Amino acid sequence: MKNLLTIAFFCAITLTACGNTNTSIENSKVENKDNVKRLEGLSKAYFASGCFWCVEAIFEELKGVEEVVSGYAGGKEKNPTYEQVSAGLTTHAEAVVVYYNPDKINFKTLVKVFFGSHDPTTLNQQGPDKGAQYRSIAFYSNENEERIINEYIAHLKADNVYDDEITTEVKMLDIFYNAEEYHQDYERNNPDNPYVKSVSIPRLKRFEAKYPELLKDH
Repeated sequence: MKNLLTIAFFCAITLTACGNTNTSIENSKVENKDNVKRLEGLSKAYFASGCFWCVEAIFEELKGVEEVVSGYAGGKEKNPTYEQVSAGLTTHAEAVVVYYNPDKINFKTLVKVFFGSHDPTTLNQQGPDKGAQYRSIAFYSNENEERIINEYIAHLKADNVYDDEITTEVKMLDIFYNAEEYHQDYERNNPDNPYVKSVSIPRLKRFEAKYPELLKDH
């Protein structure tokens, strides 16, 4: 949706996605004092699996998840912007940080959701979005999380869940940069966006049908 390769196939969609010129760096979702206090003491997990609009919407549906923030991770450049990342001008990927209550949902379940909500075999691509900025990454912050991720990958391979090789990176989290405010809750706030309607919402619906027992009560 946001790079030149995708434009060739989804012109109408990308015009809407890329045409958003709101580049405010204020991130009230994260920096709001009440929200910061609400998130204190929660555990955090980090994942990248394509467009962060889609990934954020999926994890926000889970019981025990209190907040999900879209951002950038996995690269080395400092303070990346959406324009840089989406154009493939950095080594970062679009990613999310998941704030969760470990008494209600554990890291292993989050890893299960991560692998179950995208195709981890498509290198540098997720759906119509192509480029290293859309690659699959399961981040870990400690040895236990690394072990859980690697054991789950081993389980997927042993059960031959996928015909093709899993290309997901398993990577220590270095730093996570919050994306610009207009990207936060994008699917919820922009239900009529062509990309959201044709890609993001269908991806969410497929996930909801697959894991109904993990969903919040609405």
